[in-house]
Amino acid sequence: MTGTTLAQKIIARAAGRQNVTPGEVVTVGVDLAMIHDSGGPRRVEPILRELGVGLWDASKVVLISDHFVPGDTEEGARILDLTRDWASKRGVAFHDGQGICHVVLPERGHLKPGMLVVGGDSHSPTGGAFGAYMFGVGATEMAGVLATGEIWLKVPETILIEWSKQLRPGVVAKDIMLALCGRLGMDGGRYQAVEYTGDAIAALSMQERMTLSNMAAELGAQVGLIAPDATTYAFLDAAGSGAVEDASLRTDRDASLGEHHVFNAAELAPQVAAPHSPANAMAVEDAPRISLDIAYIGACTGAKYEDLKNAAAILRGHSLAPGMTLLIAPSSKRDQDRAKKEGIMRVFEEAGARILPNACGICAGYGADRLAAESRCISSTARNFKGRMGDPTAEVWLASPLTVAASAIAGEIADPRDYLHRREVA
Repeated sequence: MTGTTLAQKIIARAAGRQNVTPGEVVTVGVDLAMIHDSGGPRRVEPILRELGVGLWDASKVVLISDHFVPGDTEEGARILDLTRDWASKRGVAFHDGQGICHVVLPERGHLKPGMLVVGGDSHSPTGGAFGAYMFGVGATEMAGVLATGEIWLKVPETILIEWSKQLRPGVVAKDIMLALCGRLGMDGGRYQAVEYTGDAIAALSMQERMTLSNMAAELGAQVGLIAPDATTYAFLDAAGSGAVEDASLRTDRDASLGEHHVFNAAELAPQVAAPHSPANAMAVEDAPRISLDIAYIGACTGAKYEDLKNAAAILRGHSLAPGMTLLIAPSSKRDQDRAKKEGIMRVFEEAGARILPNACGICAGYGADRLAAESRCISSTARNFKGRMGDPTAEVWLASPLTVAASAIAGEIADPRDYLHRREVA
């Protein structure tokens, strides 16, 4: 008997089946639905009202406000009021202004391995880092999920992406993803199930793994899975999820794969992606040393606690380049509080950074700090599409938080390993 993939196992359980085959269209039960203030109540409530139905199970719905936070515009304040009112009336779990949904959801213990989860945002594949089959849908499909607790999907093939050996100092998960976008392209995932594996992946922390799963969206995958292990369960135990270890939640050795890519993590250099696509990736030493105006460390992809810690390790003891603006938007309030307690936020402040709210902010084109015309930014975000972060004439280079920090010091695209080496020598 041929083995099955992790994706097949989760989908089969959700479909009430013993097994499923790639290419089949099945109806699955949803274990959890996540929505936010932008695509949530204001979009789905009119549909539910038109259908004359309520929520299939309020205990399985999580609402998070993160797009219009802090509500400093008339429209933002109105949408946040609507969101809060909806949460109260519908009786769902609600995390208001606590950070970006993809970070808050697992840190508050809502995810467990083996769950099938639907999110109202394109970066919902982040949940795959925890061994959950989580993907994003639009408001109309989400309204259907909220009304019925079900959704249909086409059982995917699994594209196994294996990273052998170990990453070198100065190289992190964001570099892996930019390299993959460059090598495989933004449709390399073919809307299938990408699964990350290998020694380099096993050595990563949960927040680093979240970056990999998050940016499965940039590869064009439906999900970005990582089989749960001791690291996963330790994180979930600390988050109070109540997850129980399940050794079966992994791809069998004899499972049929759509593709299998193998890369050597020890050969990977820090990456940057030129405007206006993550697929325009290159090693940092091959990038032009262009001058920069803004360095942005933010987003679910690039401003979690460990991202902040890594960036601070580069910045400590340095000042910003003349004319450089450094913006820091921690992904969650909890991560910011921890960073503050450990002195990490003080490093940013002493370097001259400005701290922004725990929200999606300019990554998604929200807020007063959107990029101005002709500005040039290096950013820890997942996307650098033209006009996404502000004026269409602005240029955005993507990089890891370490590379963003090094570039903020240099005033141009810089290699973070240079600063790590200087610190080691000192």
